[in-house]
Amino acid sequence: MAIINVTPDSFSDGGLHDNTVAAVSHALQCVEDGAQILDIGGESTRPGAAPVSADEELARVLPVIRELSGRTGALLSIDTYRASTALAAVEAGAHIINDVHGLQREPEIADVASRFGAGLCIMHTGRGREKLADPIEDQRWFFARSLAIAEAAGVAQETIMLDPGFGFAKETVEENMVLLSRIEELHDFGLPLLVGTSRKRFLGSITGRDASERDAATAATTVALRLKGASVFRVHNVAINRDALAMADAMLAAQGRIETAGSAKT
Repeated sequence: MAIINVTPDSFSDGGLHDNTVAAVSHALQCVEDGAQILDIGGESTRPGAAPVSADEELARVLPVIRELSGRTGALLSIDTYRASTALAAVEAGAHIINDVHGLQREPEIADVASRFGAGLCIMHTGRGREKLADPIEDQRWFFARSLAIAEAAGVAQETIMLDPGFGFAKETVEENMVLLSRIEELHDFGLPLLVGTSRKRFLGSITGRDASERDAATAATTVALRLKGASVFRVHNVAINRDALAMADAMLAAQGRIETAGSAKT
């Protein structure tokens, strides 16, 4: 999943693709690099970012979605928490709704997903509330609420992905690393996991590098998370993460052959 920020103020690439021509060109390059999903957003979700109106968000993302829907076979995702934006985006050609508030800011967004049979990414966040002390228990509590909203709206379970929300109100490096090291515990939900560590601040704290220099660290987390069963990777640099995934999948395939051979001998 390639990140297509049609924004002037995103933490890593704000202003680089903040018009339709630049965003579409970048998106098509991401497809060439191996992206299968293009996640298009019109409002920065970095801490402290200025909110934008629904009209401004639509003005940024709809022309990009309409243009891409006729130029690529990649799946198009709308990165929004607004039900009105999700509706307009799906009508314009988006296939997936990616909600960073996990349906809990505007629950009506689940109705849009249900009505159109759109894919639905439910992201965990701790913003605006007191979290449970254990990171995984907080994930379980949050996702239980979100999935109840989805179920009440009639969203088909096979359309849902869960995103643990690295960096979203995970205030310390340790909290992010605990989540990374224990993420396989979330497989109990029986749903695919989408992960987004790309260029996040906790990677900079560990490596000492600025946001634009964190692609290698991102790729390292991509390998680690793939080995723990994550399915979709939301990234800025598609090419390096495709290579990282190729190596991780080769390792998993080799491990599978070894286990099969061991079982045959017994």
